[in-house]
Amino acid sequence: MKQGIIQQSLSGFYDILADGEIYRTRARGNFRARKIKPIVGDRVEFENGYLLHVLPRKNELVRPPVATVDIAVVVTAAKKPTFSTNLLDRQLIALEAQKIIPVIYFSKTDLLDDDEYAKLAEIVDGYRKIGYQIFFSREAFAEDQLHQLKELLKDQIVTMMGQTGAGKSTLLNHFAPGLDLATGEISTALKRGRHTTRKVSLLNVAGAWIADTPGFSSYETFDMTVEELPNFFPEMKELAPNCKFRGCLHLKEPQCAVKDAVKNGIIMKSRYDDYVQFHNLIANQKPDYGKNKK
Repeated sequence: MKQGIIQQSLSGFYDILADGEIYRTRARGNFRARKIKPIVGDRVEFENGYLLHVLPRKNELVRPPVATVDIAVVVTAAKKPTFSTNLLDRQLIALEAQKIIPVIYFSKTDLLDDDEYAKLAEIVDGYRKIGYQIFFSREAFAEDQLHQLKELLKDQIVTMMGQTGAGKSTLLNHFAPGLDLATGEISTALKRGRHTTRKVSLLNVAGAWIADTPGFSSYETFDMTVEELPNFFPEMKELAPNCKFRGCLHLKEPQCAVKDAVKNGIIMKSRYDDYVQFHNLIANQKPDYGKNKK
């Protein structure tokens, strides 16, 4: 029995990438009865033209329907649109919740004057200290930076995210010049050949398997509880054991290691302010009782 990754799903057929080759399969007959729906990105076992087992998923995206994503490249504009730590933190939390490794790529850095660049560099340094992988340089698409990104993404299942105008198309054009994308055309390139047939696939771009550009809207909502939220801030999760109270929410509790770290400049104040805002949003949002209904 072979193992591989579903590279494409089309009209009941599943193309599986294994050992550098593509194998076309159909799902075994009892999948529907067992409510098993394989999706692109799934690690699977197959034999003799049949997909037999879907291995456990570490994550699953809805738009596009892709499973087991390894890395998300968060394309972040330094300017036009204006850089927002709040939006970046929303995106990072969404990825932490899905167990997807974030890679932050700053675009449009060439539009910054020297003072603006220096101020943003301080913020970038703060995120680096947390442990995030960041690509940030005076030349937004420097060759050495693109080479490092290619090496990092090689053989990984990748999704791209970022607000409209952040530069996702421009980054992909530099990443793989043959794509020749116009602004806003990533989805078209990654869905070539759809016509009237619904198809989801991973496109091999410079050695990486890139999913359809997501309408990655999960960073617009907060599906976690207030107790879970601190775990999605790595710097808070690391310090939480030093708080006086177990389950400390780092708000009004005394002898809180996180609040002390903010006061001493160890944790970025902008991160803590965003955490408090997100906490309040979660605490005040109404439960969606119909959310899990079919």
